[in-house]
Amino acid sequence: MFKKLSFRGGVHPPEKKELSENKPIEKMPPPSMVIIPVIQHIGAPAEPCVEVGESVKVGQKIAEPKAFVSVPSHASISGTVKSIDKMAHPVGGKVLSIVIEGDGNDDMLPDIKQIPDYMQQSVEEMRDRIKQAGIAGMGGAAFPTHVKLSPPAGKPIDKLILNGAECEPYLTSDARLMLEHPNEIIEGMKIFMKILDCHDAYIGIENNKPEAIRIFQKLAKEAGNNFQVIGLNVKYPQGAEKQLIKAITNRDVPAGGLPMDVGCLVQNVGTAKAVYEAVSSNKPFYERVVSVTGEGIQETKNVLVRVGTTFGELIEFCGGLKDDALKIINGGPMMGIAQFAMDVPVIKGTSGIVVLSEKQSKLPAPQPCIGCARCVDSCPMSLMPNYLAALVEHKRFDDAHKNGVLDCIECGCCSYVCPSKIRHVHLFKFGKLEVNKKLKSAA
Repeated sequence: MFKKLSFRGGVHPPEKKELSENKPIEKMPPPSMVIIPVIQHIGAPAEPCVEVGESVKVGQKIAEPKAFVSVPSHASISGTVKSIDKMAHPVGGKVLSIVIEGDGNDDMLPDIKQIPDYMQQSVEEMRDRIKQAGIAGMGGAAFPTHVKLSPPAGKPIDKLILNGAECEPYLTSDARLMLEHPNEIIEGMKIFMKILDCHDAYIGIENNKPEAIRIFQKLAKEAGNNFQVIGLNVKYPQGAEKQLIKAITNRDVPAGGLPMDVGCLVQNVGTAKAVYEAVSSNKPFYERVVSVTGEGIQETKNVLVRVGTTFGELIEFCGGLKDDALKIINGGPMMGIAQFAMDVPVIKGTSGIVVLSEKQSKLPAPQPCIGCARCVDSCPMSLMPNYLAALVEHKRFDDAHKNGVLDCIECGCCSYVCPSKIRHVHLFKFGKLEVNKKLKSAA
């Protein structure tokens, strides 16, 4: 029996999964227009490789990466390139984006088709298909998947972990994928294992998803002894990479380090399915499942939606907003980003859109720190959020750097438990920005 472990800190916010966990995935019809940003991933932006007025098909590459840590973008509808300009992005600011006006035909590229004996492809072929498909981590971080699958020669991976925790409140897209597409996820896991030459795999699923655990336990028996299902205690942020590695393997990723430094690699279950589709049928990443949920939406749903669909159109597909809707969040309430408009597009990392009512959105004004240290107890990274917040407030960025502000994963545990309602994460984002500016200028 594998010994289940936990991680330090963490919190237990209301789960709110009941709003959408029993809603099967619905396929939204292709929209009449999409907005495709050239950067939907960590790393260098891709560069447009189409021109205004050009006709495109579904799955056609429209932006080409010019660096290793980057991925291409693809057309998610067939039609005509209407414009290439800077437009609002759901993670903030304006980003160069390719606007496609649909022709209503939804014509696909002819080479998107099943590949016989796809597991017989070489590691290089598989990795290249994943890169050309434009896959980036679907758990929210959007790190290019082909880069993750290219560890340095001196850092072999002996533990592959599929992340099915989905610990963020409200979100249920991964839960539905595990219930409705478990075999594709398993096939994606096998592809990962072949590429990494890794012989031990785990899938971590929080105990609030008992049916998913049951399904994967059955599949694990068929897969053999090298695949284990780990039922995880429900605790946020259980799905964060370093915390998941600690809970399952009891290995500690060093400060400033990566999972590969301890022989581990973590991939989201949605990413596993996308990798299976890329390797088995040459399908680019142009659609994903998004949870549209919250007290402010008329009908909560889990929707298979084309990348580039605007939040407004997706929300309309779910019946629109309730009268008391006040806040629209890209992602979940703990780590998501509130939106200022509904014309921003769904991107590769959009796992959910949470609409909060006026009652759920109210935040009291921050008060002075009372020194209770609840933020210290809850921090999963063993930082001192109270001290770091004070350093950033006083613009002591060098000291904030020395005390680990760059190690903050912005999970929001500190802000959640703070009785003074201090906006720690806002401060840390600002502090990290200033520290990185200094590091860049000194390089």
